[in-house]
Amino acid sequence: MKPRIFDPNRREVLAALGASLRTSAAGLMAGGAGPLMTAQVLLQARPATLVLRPAQPITPVWELVAASHIGNVRFKRGDRCEVVFRNDLPVPLAPVWYGLTGAAFPDPLRGRAPVAPDSTETSIISIPNAGTLLADFRLFEDRLREPARPLPIIATETPPVAVDRDEVLLIEEWRLRPDGTALPPGRDPTGTAPLYTINGETSFELSATAGERLRLRFINGSQRSVLAIKLEDHAVQVMALDGQPAEPFPARNGALVLAPGARADAFVEAATSAALVLHDGKKACPVGRLVVSGKLERRTPLPAPQPLPPNGLPEKLDLKGALRFDVALDARDAGWTRSANFSTVSAPAFRAKTGRTVVLALKNPATVTTVFHLHGHHFRLLDRLDDGWKPYWLDTLAIEPGQTQRIAFAATSAGRWLIESVVTDWAAPRLVRWYGVE
Repeated sequence: MKPRIFDPNRREVLAALGASLRTSAAGLMAGGAGPLMTAQVLLQARPATLVLRPAQPITPVWELVAASHIGNVRFKRGDRCEVVFRNDLPVPLAPVWYGLTGAAFPDPLRGRAPVAPDSTETSIISIPNAGTLLADFRLFEDRLREPARPLPIIATETPPVAVDRDEVLLIEEWRLRPDGTALPPGRDPTGTAPLYTINGETSFELSATAGERLRLRFINGSQRSVLAIKLEDHAVQVMALDGQPAEPFPARNGALVLAPGARADAFVEAATSAALVLHDGKKACPVGRLVVSGKLERRTPLPAPQPLPPNGLPEKLDLKGALRFDVALDARDAGWTRSANFSTVSAPAFRAKTGRTVVLALKNPATVTTVFHLHGHHFRLLDRLDDGWKPYWLDTLAIEPGQTQRIAFAATSAGRWLIESVVTDWAAPRLVRWYGVE
């Protein structure tokens, strides 16, 4: 079922983008400093509606969309992008980007004020890495009156990767009240029922031709649940996690397990029609289908899948000389706070000098799984004995109750960066702290 979108301001928002681009061009012609922009995007925060259950009232939501684009937002690695953000919601907020390593502009909580209602802001960002990115409002949960939908953003490799189709599959979780409206996260979900969608649809279908090679960009856009997604009767080859290339490996039993906000790029050779099945830790349910028909005829076969081009992250990390810190993911720790109360005047979780390797021992004392997100850098998940690491990079990690996981990253991006922690309980608050790289 297709979502019904309420879009009252497209003309005005596009006019704002045009005015911004004309201003930028004028500044460059007048001798303004800075390299030339290679991409532009207009992001709009706006009210919308979805039909999540037939014969029930439409569900109000708030969403982040790219009013300047039709279809998915695509940049190229290395782009310098002008981002015009228009806030057509009744509360101050701003988009937060997930997956950009060393973002050129700060997140709204680190000294950059959120954008007031009925206002527009222009920012400049660089796209240093190819991969699957995400922009959304999750840091502003305390202000949101309706559930918020994130915006997938694709940064493509150069040269392009050899696939026939490149598709985004955004998985979202809803908690529906009896009247069909949806409850935002951070509230008591008593009396609600969970519902899952892919790309806003409760019965998603992806059509393909037999023999096509599909690049499927799975995104767990849910706010609290760790989810497993499986494409039945197909081999699923994992190529990237959280926007960074991995050493290719087969998904166990064809299933991908994703924490909230996590992303996985997988290659699939379309063979036969098959169900997409979601498991939320309690039960499995079909959420869509791959519908395969016909037969693709090629003059030249595609080469065997190769690892994706690296994004420039270090091949090795100096674990012996690393700075080591314990970080308890515990709301009782005075360092954690809701985003509405966050201040960089507070003490950092840790500090490091540029160029050092940092090892964090992430401890989850809670009785439920806790999800950790690191801004500004990607990390390696270390083996239990700290004698190596998994063959992929992450920026998001789910840590089971009572467990400790160790991660390592190279502190290459100077600045103040956020870390996030949230337990997998719909009523739980999202908590933040910061760390410094000097």
